[in-house]
Amino acid sequence: MLRIADKTFDSHLFTGTGKFASSQLMMEAIRASGSQLVTLAMKRVDLRQHNDAILEPLIAAGVTLLPNTSGAKTAEEAIFAAHLAREALGTNWLKLEIHPDARWLLPDPIETLKAAEMLVQQGFVVLPYCGADPVLCKRLEEVGCAAVMPLGAPIGSNQGLETCAMLEIIIQQATVPVVVDAGIGVPSHAAQALEMGADAVLVNTA
Repeated sequence: MLRIADKTFDSHLFTGTGKFASSQLMMEAIRASGSQLVTLAMKRVDLRQHNDAILEPLIAAGVTLLPNTSGAKTAEEAIFAAHLAREALGTNWLKLEIHPDARWLLPDPIETLKAAEMLVQQGFVVLPYCGADPVLCKRLEEVGCAAVMPLGAPIGSNQGLETCAMLEIIIQQATVPVVVDAGIGVPSHAAQALEMGADAVLVNTA
């Protein structure tokens, strides 16, 4: 049993919603995975449509929605997206993503910490996507993040846990759940993360 903030999960596998050819294929993958927490980019959701092709089946499936701020390049943009998500979806849960370079999608540590502190103060349950930096992860924990989500390797690279040494330190010192995010390409990568002591993994393109 995994507990994050006020929710508990039986599954330690979290899933994304990007890169699927259709919403039907997306839902088949989510159901097969047994995932109970699913992240979705607010920039891909049409908030004007009550029957949005991504959002509607997820709500019907009863999974916990974790809207993310993918596409935000600054703390200010991420905070704006967070408030849109809370108003539209009725949830204060948020995967905080700030990456100024669309090519590499690497998280900006300075803007992430700045946004995380403000969002926690505004009542959000913040799960920040961040580099595998033990000092940063501890700072994010100290400002009130409900979990930390350090990367195993660049998003979509499927390279596995290239940051093992740093992940081990993060896991050892953390008092909040650690979710390894990005880089997981095959089942053995996910198993390796959990064997190291990570509380969960998030996969999408694997």
